[in-house]
Amino acid sequence: MPEIKTVLLYVLVMAVVTYLIRMLPLVIFKRKIESRFIKSFLFYVPYAVLGAMTFPAIFASTASLYSALGGLLVAVVLAYYEKGLLPVALSACGAVLAVEWMIRMCV
Repeated sequence: MPEIKTVLLYVLVMAVVTYLIRMLPLVIFKRKIESRFIKSFLFYVPYAVLGAMTFPAIFASTASLYSALGGLLVAVVLAYYEKGLLPVALSACGAVLAVEWMIRMCV
C-alpha cells in the first residue's frame, strides 16, 4: 500500500494538471477568436478526440472482429437516422450479442 505522502503527491500533481488545462485557454485567448479556421478547428476537436478514443475500443472490446463490425454497423445506421443515444447503444450491444451467439452456434 502506498504511503500517504505518495498519495498526496499524486493528488497534488493531478490538481495542478487539471487546473492548468482549465486556466491556460483563459490566459492564452484574452479576446474573442475571429479566425474562421481556428473556430472550426476548435469546434471539431471534441469529435475527433471522441472518435480517436472510441473506435479502437470498439474493436478491442469484443471476442471477434465480426461482432465488433456488426455492432458498429448497427450504431452507425441508427445514428445516421438520428436515433437517441440509449437506443443506439442498446441496439449495438444487442447486435454484438447476436453476432457472438451466431459465431458460437456455427463453431
